[in-house]
Amino acid sequence: MKFSIERGTLLKAVAQAQSVVERRNTIPILANVLIEAEGDTVQFRATDLDIEVVDKAPAKVERAGATTVNAVMLHEIVRKLPDGALVTLTDDSATGRLTVEAGRSNFNLATLPKEDFPVMASSEYASNFSAPAPVLRRLFDKSKFAISTEETRYYLNGVYMHVADADGGKVLRCVATDGHRLARIDADLPMGAEDMPGVIVPRKTVGELRKLLEDDDMKIAVSVSETKVRFATPDITLTSKVIDGTFPDYTRVIPQGNTRKMEVDAAEFAKAVDRVATVSSERSRAVKLTLDEDRLILSVNAPDSGAAEEELAVAYGDERLEIGFNAKYLLEIASQVDRENAVFMFNSSGDPTLMREGNDTSAVYVVMPMRV
Repeated sequence: MKFSIERGTLLKAVAQAQSVVERRNTIPILANVLIEAEGDTVQFRATDLDIEVVDKAPAKVERAGATTVNAVMLHEIVRKLPDGALVTLTDDSATGRLTVEAGRSNFNLATLPKEDFPVMASSEYASNFSAPAPVLRRLFDKSKFAISTEETRYYLNGVYMHVADADGGKVLRCVATDGHRLARIDADLPMGAEDMPGVIVPRKTVGELRKLLEDDDMKIAVSVSETKVRFATPDITLTSKVIDGTFPDYTRVIPQGNTRKMEVDAAEFAKAVDRVATVSSERSRAVKLTLDEDRLILSVNAPDSGAAEEELAVAYGDERLEIGFNAKYLLEIASQVDRENAVFMFNSSGDPTLMREGNDTSAVYVVMPMRV
């Protein structure tokens, strides 16, 4: 195998592949990227047995062939090569070495036979549809902060993507929760997605998927089955197993009868919470919200480190309310608001609180209060 490729193109392809590779591996081949050269394209394939990413790149192929080489090392080498360099990769199967040449640099890397590389079994997908990159980006970006990190409740370690009923008909919905907070994001249902089975997309897959969604004009082909989900652009295909478990009935947690409404500038609110939380004890990070007519007092009282308080002008016309929250959760939820004011709907100091952007019900967040 021998091919030449521009450094920038190679770096982009190898970067995507090496980020899937698990750093701590007991199986040596899983640390490698499978390089396949044929025609005028080269494919880079990497896997951790749960996720597989295949990246195609144009190259000048002199001799077709395939080999595997350590993904992280190849990435580091290409990253350190000068911009605009032409990189030539030559595989010598007799010696089991891959030569990487660029300008005056020459690297000789150990390879493993391509036959040992595990290729993910192809499966039939029950549902195939395409969605614009910005739509998927919004769905996952706004929900991923609420993904649980508790391994015991493994079914919460991802984003639940499914078709749901909303006021105006069916929507494509992403939900994530860790029991303390919840995010529910809706988008218009793409053509062909009506019969999609609901799947829990793992946290690592959500992180990898983000890299496919940078280009606003890109259409992403999405394929879903009971066990796998695949996202593809013309150059990159990301296939992942889904979490085998049942996502809990999240609709029961979303409060319907909260009537006390507070409207506040989200950016100002986040900054104020951040400021007062500076003195809070690391463990609890509790912030108290005291609401009176058109004013909000944020306060923290940490006996061992001090106290802080800040007043904000808000729109609130209900009776006085005192309620406490974890500052980190409040910050994460407030930072999801892009354009309008944040609207908080309270019930009492012990009930879950709902937040949305202005009157937009396509993105709803729920946060549980804490005692302060």
